[in-house]
Amino acid sequence: MKVLFLGDIVGRPARKKIVELLPGLRARLGLDFVIANGENAAGGFGLTPPLAEELFAAGVDCLSGGNHTFDQKEVIPLLESDKRVLRPLNYPPGTPGHGIGEYEDARGRKILVINAMGRVFMDAIDDPFRAVDEALKRHPMGSQLQCIVLDIHGEATSEKMAMGHFADGRVSLTVGSHSHIPTADAQILPGGSAYQTDAGMCGVYDSVIGMDKAEPLRRFQAKIGRQRFHPAAGEATLCGVYIESDERTGLAKRIEPLRIGQPLHEHIPEVG
Repeated sequence: MKVLFLGDIVGRPARKKIVELLPGLRARLGLDFVIANGENAAGGFGLTPPLAEELFAAGVDCLSGGNHTFDQKEVIPLLESDKRVLRPLNYPPGTPGHGIGEYEDARGRKILVINAMGRVFMDAIDDPFRAVDEALKRHPMGSQLQCIVLDIHGEATSEKMAMGHFADGRVSLTVGSHSHIPTADAQILPGGSAYQTDAGMCGVYDSVIGMDKAEPLRRFQAKIGRQRFHPAAGEATLCGVYIESDERTGLAKRIEPLRIGQPLHEHIPEVG
């Protein structure tokens, strides 16, 4: 299977770029499934039902979340009714929504998406390792599942790396989100799972992690905020991770970063 994971979508410039480019990317790369982290889609904070529909119409098949999942309260009915929208698996029992979604591509092959969130420098929630382990025991990769993608939404690179090794051989891809900066460590781990510590963001990189520079700079210097953070204006860059998995075993055959747009060095996988 050919799968694309797009990093955190930050505000309107990123949504606009996805609407513009994703239909062509699906055709160019022959994509079977597209996942995007949507927790910053609504002005940098959360997701709303209309924005989710905009992204689905553009070609996104599943939206994962993170620590900003519940910033927009109107997302709660969406999390409960639409299995294409996920929140981290390891929120406490009783939290609205789902942390796992099972889907089919156009050829009827099944893909599982798991959304987990780290705890280092993050909210004090349940153990992501235990939650992921239980999910993978219930949903083993192989005859019934042709691909498993794990989005580990976390601050610490060490925790995300640990999750990659923890899930190695049991998923097709472990990919980090939340940091908004693409890492240069795309690889296939010894057990056959693809891995990248952070996919980066879909957003404006002339910014502070997608936000207009003025307010973050003010807060770093003076420790006093004057206004809310707002997504930076300008031309957005798409960042993500592309994998090809073996539909018999589910293990990765190929992983490459995807970066489209300045100021980052552009990279689009070549597909024969």
